[in-house]
Amino acid sequence: MHLTCYTFSSLTTNFSRMSPNRIFILAGEASGDLHASNLVKELLKINSELSIFGWGGDKMKDAGVEVLKELKDLSFMGFLEVLLNINKIKKNFHDCKEQLISYNIDTILLVDYPGFNLRMAKWAKLRGIHVVYYISPQIWAWKKNRVFTIRKYVDAMFCILPFEVEFYNKYHYKAHYFGHPLLDEISTFKNDKESEWLIKSRPIVAILPGSRKQEVERKLPLMIAAAKKLEGYKIVVACAPNLPLSFYTQYQSEAIEFAQHRTYELLCHATVAIVTSGTATLETALFKVPQVVCYKSSFLSYFIAKQLVKIKYISLVNLILDRPVLTELIQQDCTSQRIYNELLKIVPDGLETKRVYSEYELLVQLLGDSGASERIATQILS
Repeated sequence: MHLTCYTFSSLTTNFSRMSPNRIFILAGEASGDLHASNLVKELLKINSELSIFGWGGDKMKDAGVEVLKELKDLSFMGFLEVLLNINKIKKNFHDCKEQLISYNIDTILLVDYPGFNLRMAKWAKLRGIHVVYYISPQIWAWKKNRVFTIRKYVDAMFCILPFEVEFYNKYHYKAHYFGHPLLDEISTFKNDKESEWLIKSRPIVAILPGSRKQEVERKLPLMIAAAKKLEGYKIVVACAPNLPLSFYTQYQSEAIEFAQHRTYELLCHATVAIVTSGTATLETALFKVPQVVCYKSSFLSYFIAKQLVKIKYISLVNLILDRPVLTELIQQDCTSQRIYNELLKIVPDGLETKRVYSEYELLVQLLGDSGASERIATQILS
């Protein structure tokens, strides 16, 4: 994959339509609520007269959205949970259609959440509503046939990964990349007053074990066991906001601290990290923390995923740079000894430490500048 460094000062795109007045935002997950809220703030800076409705959470509400349905009524993960809630999901489709009509919406802004949003894209487009998609479904990993639905029913696609534009180009669809919203989140955090919560008396190994209960239970003991082998390090575990702090007491010991709602503060101080695959790998990289990436699920889940998901890497850092920058320990390779062995390579003065830092610099260049939400808002209202 050809690596292109993105700059945006001269980028303009004309979507050939009238500027929207009544926008409906559909975000079905917590990450979508976060990124949509930042986009809403920028939209209202440009045009404070906009009427913005939607489905989402507290962050969207605080940003100025009239939230008509809460996240707790929208997020269903896994085949079984979807099956058990099929009547509720059908009602959600009905409610969404009714609200789009009754609120006289001219633009619908879909945020990730593809199972629901792509169906709404088709319905809205056929009703004459302008369809904008923010945060592309990961169709490059699986369900590539969804690209034809997007090409037919989505008027503007804003991606958050630079290689996604190239993917869409192969299918003769023009998608747009204006930067990753994490750059804005981290920039805002770093501009705030630095927290004194974590006193760095010793080097810190940060553990980011994920947010799903089963994945934490499966991997966290291995991560802690590996970290304990690093002499002279303080171990700090980032707790998922959706799991109660009491859940982590089973892993409590004198050698371990727990950080809830303070992941960025932890990464500010960390020397190395052990990270579950996903967005956290990119966040860790943007804080310039060398890391080992881990993934371990049940045999059946892993087998099914291997059949469906066709990607070379599981970490966003490796996917974006299109090479094995970070070590990925998957399934049987994810043992405490293997994690420890890889940690030794990326501690200060480790064999791979300088290389990882150098690759992180290239990653930042490739992602471009902060300000993605502002640039996208400008395009939506142009």
